[in-house]
Amino acid sequence: MVNVTGSWDGAALQSTPSFNAGAKGQVHLWRGDREVLRALAEKIAGYAALLEQKKKRELWRKHNDLEPTRPVVFCDPENGWNEIIAAEQLQCQSGLGKRWEIVLRKELFWAERLKDDKVIEPVFDIGYTHTEDDWGLQATQIGGTAGGSYIWKPALAREADIEKLHSPVFEVDHATTGETMSLAEDTFDDLLQVRPAGVWWWSLGLTLNLALLRGLEQIMYDLAERPELVHRLMGILRDGYLRKLEYLEANRLLSSNTDLYVGSGGFGYTTQLPAGGLDGTVRTKDMWGFAESQETAGISPEMFAEFVFPYQLPLLERFGLNCYGCCEPLNSRWAVVKQTPKLRRVSVSAWADLEKMAEMLEAKYVFSLKPNPADLARPVIDEPTIRKNLRRALEQTRGCRVEIIMKDNHTLGSNPENAVRWVQIAKQEAERAAGG
Repeated sequence: MVNVTGSWDGAALQSTPSFNAGAKGQVHLWRGDREVLRALAEKIAGYAALLEQKKKRELWRKHNDLEPTRPVVFCDPENGWNEIIAAEQLQCQSGLGKRWEIVLRKELFWAERLKDDKVIEPVFDIGYTHTEDDWGLQATQIGGTAGGSYIWKPALAREADIEKLHSPVFEVDHATTGETMSLAEDTFDDLLQVRPAGVWWWSLGLTLNLALLRGLEQIMYDLAERPELVHRLMGILRDGYLRKLEYLEANRLLSSNTDLYVGSGGFGYTTQLPAGGLDGTVRTKDMWGFAESQETAGISPEMFAEFVFPYQLPLLERFGLNCYGCCEPLNSRWAVVKQTPKLRRVSVSAWADLEKMAEMLEAKYVFSLKPNPADLARPVIDEPTIRKNLRRALEQTRGCRVEIIMKDNHTLGSNPENAVRWVQIAKQEAERAAGG
């Protein structure tokens, strides 16, 4: 399977597809697609040239460098994009053209409607066409079409099958990647800078892989009844990702993420990356790293310290700055998580103890505040409650380096204005918290 194909269906709108490789045999645009894409790109280039973008970059830079700023606001509607950009809006005819058009229309929605603190950059990133990781065993997914719920049949039903596991094997299609790059350069020409973007993972947390191998319920039994098996599996996953990182670095397939979305929220602008001695080849130490362990939210801090974090640590040690956490509440396991080397961005989910996290993080880390996405899931949002909750959260985190990140939306209640209005309220409360 190609990481980002040139075909299009409704599911293409679920996340933020910034990296748009073509699939083998699908690297083409139909007649008229180029004009559609260039018209959109011209608008983006115009927004990118505004002084406002420079101010936003500096806001993120100060924020990530732990200098005092007003709380930073970002909203990615995720699955809600399906309700913002409808299939009938798309004017391109080819699969790849539709894919690129979606990315451009998202940028325009951020610039023209959402108006949060996302920087509009004059770039268009192309990912490497490659096959997905093969660990020797694969879970079977049942359901999940168009962003819906799904279950899966775990890959490792019998302990004896562990012998079939190996480090991830994948193949980069350099020819198709180069062809896609050339087509993008020809299309966007003088409007946007086309860049290769080596994005090969979202999280290096390992426990999603563990869950796909054994199943969430089975993991809980294994931790108590088969601890040696869990240790062995986590060791295989750790070593596999270490080898993958080494391969990607040695073959110059990594890309800087300092102007991209990093971790589970926020952007990576900082003066502290890249590391010294950069010769033009991006290394892991020049990048933001990220791990989380949402699948183990129900286990004790002691089990987390024994079975999870020690295996994440060698991966995180490679990176110049690190993010930790997503939807799992971290207050109960903070004593372990704070041992992450060069930890900078910490996720504080809607299920975390806000006051405890504020006491723990102070101004030493980026406090990545995640309001409950259910706030946007109704046809008409409850503005007074949203405002009250944000105001209370910002009062509780006074003195912290706060960013307010709205994500994990499965629906906007079929009303895109929910996201627009949420950003307006969040920015107003951010300004209020900063003293006007």
